[in-house]
Amino acid sequence: MYLQHFGLSEFPFGITPDTSFAFSAHSHQAALNTLLVALQCGEGFVKVTGEVGTGKTLLCRRLLQSLGEKTVTAYLPNPNLEPQTLLLALAEELRLDGVAGLDQFHLLKKINLGLLDYARQSQRVVLCIDEAQAMPLSTLEALRLVSNLETEKRKLLQIVLFGQPELDEKLADPSVRQILQRISFHHRLTGLGRDEVALYLQHRMRVAGYRGEPMFTGGAVRALRRASRGTPRLINILAHKALLSAFGEGRQVVKHRHVRGAAQDTEGARPAGWW
Repeated sequence: MYLQHFGLSEFPFGITPDTSFAFSAHSHQAALNTLLVALQCGEGFVKVTGEVGTGKTLLCRRLLQSLGEKTVTAYLPNPNLEPQTLLLALAEELRLDGVAGLDQFHLLKKINLGLLDYARQSQRVVLCIDEAQAMPLSTLEALRLVSNLETEKRKLLQIVLFGQPELDEKLADPSVRQILQRISFHHRLTGLGRDEVALYLQHRMRVAGYRGEPMFTGGAVRALRRASRGTPRLINILAHKALLSAFGEGRQVVKHRHVRGAAQDTEGARPAGWW
């Protein structure tokens, strides 16, 4: 498409979470710092929420990459599971043998023994759950039971929940109030600030191989900020379409009108009237 035209080695604005393109926006870096401090303190539950497209999955992957060799990690990308299925998935993530066919009681016992083995090896275990707002209430309760596993000194399992704002509504349900009381660290992800959008665009273009002057004009950057409200995923979609539009005209610079056309063609961007 436009790679050769703009001197790029790969597409700079893909929507698949890619840690090689990670940009240390203020909100994201603050969230990562909060997570690392909370895990270092041995907290059982930590929570990160954010609107769709704010980069929760990317943050989760950055966290998993940041944990040292002494940490055993488990990752559940789709927790919309029944309680026993969630426990089975956790056991498999922890590489425990002989879990097939076990009932919930024996699954918990098997997980407890496995966590104790890791503790004896001086390894901590961190479970990251993405899209946590999709968890049924009964499964959240099963998760609480797992979080009860501990020695006299520390928790055997630390759990990080990543979810949309609906997760807060679910945790407000009286049936899972014990989990809410155990969340001592939490962070709310926000979109990119007004001064961060231009830096974000330049960063991704540079990672993709671009070495010239800023390709997006000031007007294009402002239009991207307004149309996307600073949401990284929307910025990526709009910037990609704007590059396609500039390429179609044979231009080397992305202008306001290219972003406007992209916004009018994109679900979730602000409607045409906002111009």
